[in-house]
Amino acid sequence: MSSEFNFNANRERVSVKSFHGLKSHCLSFGEVLAQSFAVIAPTTIPASNIGLIVALSGNGTWLSLLIGLVGLVFVSININQFASRSASPGSLYSYIVKGLGPTAGVICGWSLVLAYLFTAMSVLCGFANFSTALIGYLGIHPSSISLLALGAGIAWYAGYKDVQLSAVAMLWMEGLSIGLIAVLCLIIWAHHGFALDISQLTLTGVKPGNIATGLVLVMFAFSGFESATTLGDEAKSPLKTIPRSLLGSVILAGLFFLCTTYIEVLAFHNLGADITHTEAPLGYLAQQIGWGWLGELVGLGALASFFACVLGSINPAARIFFLMARHGLFHTKLGDTHPANKTPHIAVTVCSFLTFLIPAVMAMANIKLFDSMGYLGAIASFGFVTVYILMAIAAPIYLNRINQLRRRDILFSLVAIAFMCIPLLGSVGIPGSEMFPVPEAPYNLFPYLFLAYLAIACGWFMMQKARSPKLANKMVKAIDAIHIRFNEHNHK
Repeated sequence: MSSEFNFNANRERVSVKSFHGLKSHCLSFGEVLAQSFAVIAPTTIPASNIGLIVALSGNGTWLSLLIGLVGLVFVSININQFASRSASPGSLYSYIVKGLGPTAGVICGWSLVLAYLFTAMSVLCGFANFSTALIGYLGIHPSSISLLALGAGIAWYAGYKDVQLSAVAMLWMEGLSIGLIAVLCLIIWAHHGFALDISQLTLTGVKPGNIATGLVLVMFAFSGFESATTLGDEAKSPLKTIPRSLLGSVILAGLFFLCTTYIEVLAFHNLGADITHTEAPLGYLAQQIGWGWLGELVGLGALASFFACVLGSINPAARIFFLMARHGLFHTKLGDTHPANKTPHIAVTVCSFLTFLIPAVMAMANIKLFDSMGYLGAIASFGFVTVYILMAIAAPIYLNRINQLRRRDILFSLVAIAFMCIPLLGSVGIPGSEMFPVPEAPYNLFPYLFLAYLAIACGWFMMQKARSPKLANKMVKAIDAIHIRFNEHNHK
């Protein structure tokens, strides 16, 4: 079904016969929280990727994580200025249109689509890489293309079939994985006498530049926490469950990262081993203390977490495609819903295919899965940071427009922007700077690729507006209608 809005010229009221044809009010708070957790994929950092961050931040890894946690708490506060007042499948795209206008909204929408899809591609590579290692013990050696197709195919089916099925699957996969890792880390710390790691606590050998560059990967570790906002139609009590999910996922994931990172770095220090060259650090530590079987269970949990993140990234990307198509920005077919499943099935199919295609092409070009994971994740981080900065700018402007701006809202906005500028500078670099050195190839090319992508997006929007002069006005009216509906509901 399609949304039907009846506007009255004399009164700002709107009646809504249906939302967007999606399965409405079916997801509990836990299932909405699972969406944010799935894209953050907290299991994958301690189980697989922590060495990448330690290679940049060294003994200051915990501080990079703490700064990232604080910064994203302020970002979530700014997002919640919108999420506590309205909800829709367009998530931050619709919020930016409301705060900064259609052009900024389109930049946000395209940035989010890139961020979620490249996150899905990155973790799909992680899924295939981790699968290769685990299945290899059994003497089975499938091709990378086969594993990529398997992961993308199962994610497509879950996203195509039922959003509640997706949410429940993600909730169980992440919950079990986090529980296993928490138990293993406590055992590892106990094995080392619950010792304090003075080199970490005193930041031995750490320079400010190490913290700043490490923040780039930390941002990617946290990124996607806002993906619950795409479940605006499908969440129960969305104005309560979505804001709580955003803030809760950031804080819980941040504390999990801090504790597991501290313990793993301490254990590797005591063993005299190098965590930066260990692709499965928890598995290695489990073997060292005689709990190898638990390490293998954690490996299976990490594999499930990689898959949950693939699914968790495809779902929000599809819903942004879905709403933008309904606003005339993409082909109208992308705005269709499945008559029985109530899912954006065509958008899910397109996103799943793209998620498989690019990593498959990279694999055929003989780029290692582990390297592809890093490249695609770095590009995704540009999309997330861009959107977070736009949200921090939009929030006080929106609040001022509705006469609800307070001094602390301006402060929250400025602090969030300041925090987000650190990973942005770390990923772009400043020529000649020791604190923000220019990244090595090919990472130094990614900012230009992202800017070219945004230029194409803006050019496409201008072409669409030239063909349909009422396009921007249609976008604004449709999003205003959503806000009006929630305002009317809140005042009843």
